Amino acid sequence: MSGRARLALCAYAATLLAAGALIPLVEGVGWLLQAAVLLGVQSGVGALARRVPLARTLTIGVQTLVTLLLLTLVFVRDHALFGVVPGPGALMRLGELLVAGGEDVGTYAIPAPMTDGIKLMVVGGVVLIGLAVDALAVTFRSAAPAGLPLLALYSVAAGLSSEVGAGWLWFLLAASGYLLLLLAEGRDRLSQWGRVFGGAARSAGGLADGLAGARGGSSPVRTGRRIGVFALGIALVAPLALPALDSGLLSGDGPGTGRGSGGGTISAVNPLVSLQNNLNQPDNREVMTYRSNIEDPQSLYLRILALDEFNGSEWRSSTRRLTDVPDRLPQPTGLGRDVSVTEVRTNISASRSYQQTYLPLPYPASEVRVGGRWRYEPEGRTLVGDDGQTTRGAQYEVGSLVVEPTADQLAAAGPPPPELVREYTQVPGSLPEVVAETAEQVTRGTSNAYEQAVKLQDWFASDGGFTYDTTVTSGTGSSAIARFLRDKEGFCVHFSFSMAAMARTLGIPARVAVGFTPGTMRGDGAISVGLRDAHAWPELYFEGVGWTRFEPTPSRGSTPSWTRPEVPTDSTGDVAEPSAETSDEPSAAPSAEDSCPPQLRQEGGCGPSQEPGAALPTDRGTPAGTVLLVILAAVLVLVLPLSPLLWRTRTRNRRLGSGGRTPADAAARTLAAWRELTDTAWDHGIAPDESLTPRKAAARIVRLGRLDTTAAEAVHRIAGAVEQVLYAPEPRPVSGLAEDAQTVRAGLRASAGRSTRLRATLLPRSSVRVMWALTERRAALGERWAGRRGAGRWAARLRRLTRQPG
Repeated sequence: MSGRARLALCAYAATLLAAGALIPLVEGVGWLLQAAVLLGVQSGVGALARRVPLARTLTIGVQTLVTLLLLTLVFVRDHALFGVVPGPGALMRLGELLVAGGEDVGTYAIPAPMTDGIKLMVVGGVVLIGLAVDALAVTFRSAAPAGLPLLALYSVAAGLSSEVGAGWLWFLLAASGYLLLLLAEGRDRLSQWGRVFGGAARSAGGLADGLAGARGGSSPVRTGRRIGVFALGIALVAPLALPALDSGLLSGDGPGTGRGSGGGTISAVNPLVSLQNNLNQPDNREVMTYRSNIEDPQSLYLRILALDEFNGSEWRSSTRRLTDVPDRLPQPTGLGRDVSVTEVRTNISASRSYQQTYLPLPYPASEVRVGGRWRYEPEGRTLVGDDGQTTRGAQYEVGSLVVEPTADQLAAAGPPPPELVREYTQVPGSLPEVVAETAEQVTRGTSNAYEQAVKLQDWFASDGGFTYDTTVTSGTGSSAIARFLRDKEGFCVHFSFSMAAMARTLGIPARVAVGFTPGTMRGDGAISVGLRDAHAWPELYFEGVGWTRFEPTPSRGSTPSWTRPEVPTDSTGDVAEPSAETSDEPSAAPSAEDSCPPQLRQEGGCGPSQEPGAALPTDRGTPAGTVLLVILAAVLVLVLPLSPLLWRTRTRNRRLGSGGRTPADAAARTLAAWRELTDTAWDHGIAPDESLTPRKAAARIVRLGRLDTTAAEAVHRIAGAVEQVLYAPEPRPVSGLAEDAQTVRAGLRASAGRSTRLRATLLPRSSVRVMWALTERRAALGERWAGRRGAGRWAARLRRLTRQPG
């Protein structure tokens, strides 16, 4: 197998091994086989183009065109000419799939269902990364920079994946693929450089010193393998000694997106992205506090946005027109004059660790006083940040309405407006029939929409045998709803989305709200809202009342009073109501458990938000030690790729610097200038030949380097000075050798191509002397140690002999 073919095969393998880190992010692994086939075709086209041969840029262009044809054939063949040629319709469809994929990524929790948009992003991303790796490592024969796209692929997957225990496996696979690629490139280069890296004996000083391999030393291939394994071992072991970095490279946890345990940022454009992760947090980190004059704080849900569109794959928020925030928000849709309404004031303070595009508000808000750049969406009555505005550290005051309809008012509600019914009762054709059949069965015997809604709520919350479990695989599409109805295990996302879908099949307008449950009362009268208070609940529309909250999720939030007409509204038996005696100070046993019913405590229904630890401030900033370690790691990441350049620059300055005035010093400077000349030629592709005399070696450099007259004269002057040092009885001192060496370097750079100049600067070939020096030092230490041990054994034996009598 040729060197190029081996490189192409290793680049293909390295890309697939790095792509393995994407497996935990999506459901199923069929996409990996599809990506492997497309990647194989792309690599094969590149191999054929290089064999023709085509120019490098033309080779990459052909591969890019073939990649586009392949993606068109796989994803949008129905919109393409002859099923493969991407016309305007196909390109537009690809763009729509990418947009849909981006929205899907922002909606689903991990592992996400393999929708068409996500599949295009995953498969297309792997193929494009493979194209970049093949171009760098094979077409341009530079495997080291090919690690950057591989690192990008692994980093994205590792940053999103929640499989902490298996994270080390994906890292080892990705790192092994990259090392395999580097070794293949090293073998290819060794086959071209020939005897320079052979095992020939090295001269003991003089002209040829350092230009051949050390006698008996390890070859650079074995040395490179050891360096790679050593670096991989450091990456695996070092994080274990740095607890401030949250277990480092192989850890699945870390700051950001509500996953880590440190002082990171909780950020998501769509709150569903991190809802399940927030519910499973070991620490209930505080995201906001508020004070309100409402009589029953447990009815004050903080609503972020409403998801009102169900397309079969997901619930999402419709794209609607935004307006400026009015001084007084309009009257809520559908609210009549005969319904009891009380206006309350709430002052909310968001933590600096909470960063969200949507502003949490009690529903329905009537007035919002907040600083910053915010826009108003009238249909969902939400405030959305504009131009990068988020909730980070926001402090604002909200006036909101406490709407308290009676059961009779809801039961007597008239028919909703036709346009509202059309929009909010739509269900996709992919929704399994079992959803509508179950809704009909559960609500059998009811006489109006209100009774149907209460029946659905009670069936999910208590009568249907459902279990609340935050570890169940998330999902909001039709298949996820059917699976939830079959297995009867899930958390608020499953309960709310399923009830909303079933209500729609019954003709009741429904949508899903996302936000926070009321939180936990603190000793100072403020209420603390933590990560584990994140919640989703259905809102159903009743004419004369408007959008009305229901609570189908067992052991979460508070059951609305209008769904329990026999229970007084000021009841203190609500399982989610916090104790007024909760203190700010931590205690060994949560006081909320004293008032928690045993049955609910066994089922985990007392709610994680009642832990006293949730009230403690958690935004303490990043420790100084972590900052220093991160800075050190960043410096290492920047310095390591530039280490050959730095070593070469230091060596050049040392060789061409002035030092000493004795004849021996002058001879050393001359030989150093010659060494710099031959290494500079080596960096530009002219390998040194120790069998030649200085004069013939100089002529060879001039010929192969295509040097002009000025640079050629400088080469011969340095060669003549070396002959004086080596052969003349009394060498004549020669001045200006440093300037001649710089002249030769400029001449070689002027005659070389751009890629050769870049390689000579960033990855000079002569930097292999570092490996040689390390090998020599190790061999010398080994010989010295072996000599000392031999001498010690001989001395011990001599002492024993001298002690024997006679």
